[in-house]
Amino acid sequence: MRKCVFLFLLALLLTGGCWGGKKPKFTEEELAAIPFAQRTGLPKASGGFVLAVGGETITADEIVLPFIEDFRPFAQASDFEQFKLKARGDLEKLLLIKVSDILLYEEAKKDKGEQFDEAVEKAVEEEIRKFVVSFEGDYARAEDALKQMGMDWRSFKEYQKKVVLTQSYIASQLPKARPITYTELVDAYNEMKGKFFSTEAMLKFRLIDIEVRELKVTDPNQDRRQFARNLADELIGQIQTGKDPGKLAEKHSGVSFIDHSEGVRPESLEEPYDVLAAEAEKIEPGQIAGPIEAGEHIFIMKLEEKQSKSFRPLEEVQGEIEQAIMVVRRKQAVDRLTAKLVRQAALSDMDAFIDFCLEKIYRMSNQ
Repeated sequence: MRKCVFLFLLALLLTGGCWGGKKPKFTEEELAAIPFAQRTGLPKASGGFVLAVGGETITADEIVLPFIEDFRPFAQASDFEQFKLKARGDLEKLLLIKVSDILLYEEAKKDKGEQFDEAVEKAVEEEIRKFVVSFEGDYARAEDALKQMGMDWRSFKEYQKKVVLTQSYIASQLPKARPITYTELVDAYNEMKGKFFSTEAMLKFRLIDIEVRELKVTDPNQDRRQFARNLADELIGQIQTGKDPGKLAEKHSGVSFIDHSEGVRPESLEEPYDVLAAEAEKIEPGQIAGPIEAGEHIFIMKLEEKQSKSFRPLEEVQGEIEQAIMVVRRKQAVDRLTAKLVRQAALSDMDAFIDFCLEKIYRMSNQ
């Protein structure tokens, strides 16, 4: 099972809605690694190109225009060959989502026939009702939203019919759900618990930080570090009598106060403060640790609260894990089904269509 299985649920929902499809994304590191290219040798402009899939066609604009802003930064930072090499995989995924939707719908129509039955009509009406409810029942606002998506109520209803019929067909083609074994459950829990079912470790404390080099000593022959140690002992004694650490720090140059009473994660403490995590493990809330020497610093820490990293037990999250496992299984089955349909369709022009779209993206990005 792949890592972070909850993400599959999000991906599945996205590919099934009006705003479906996974957008390509290049990291800042990838962009930085590509030298800014000369604006020469751009591919020549060419005419329209469509890909025939079943009884429908896909235009280059349908693939290019919704995602050009995602491709543009890399297209502007690369020469054409670099861009094609890097972007081809992302564009192919986008195209396959579109092709799969069409092929699934074609198969759904064959399976159910051209006429939608009463159950489908009811399901469509329910989806339309939910859409209006999402705008607090304001029909006009819902209609405005449709217009912004380039749709009206008729096209929206037809789209929902297509979605309902396709989803019904997919459900009919999926294998019967098999029981989830205890081993699968435990494996999924161990994989997911660190990201989804954990409570991070936390420390809450108040700290006096004595910087040895910044202390002012009256006697030039006095050892500065020993002076710092003596001062630390003195401050600890005063804190133990109830004095406020913040006010005590204000009275001495080279001494500062750090308030972490809101909480800090132990792993976020950087040098020289990283030693405080281990010291906090040795004491209980309300106690004082110190003097703690770390390089040119001497710390006095009053611990207020500590919380170790913990995980919600399997029994408590079993339902969520089972749901995630079923989502993964369903996605894998849908992927196998759509891959089979794409192979059977044998779209001979797909490579040429992808090349055309890449050229169009690169040309539009650099004009």
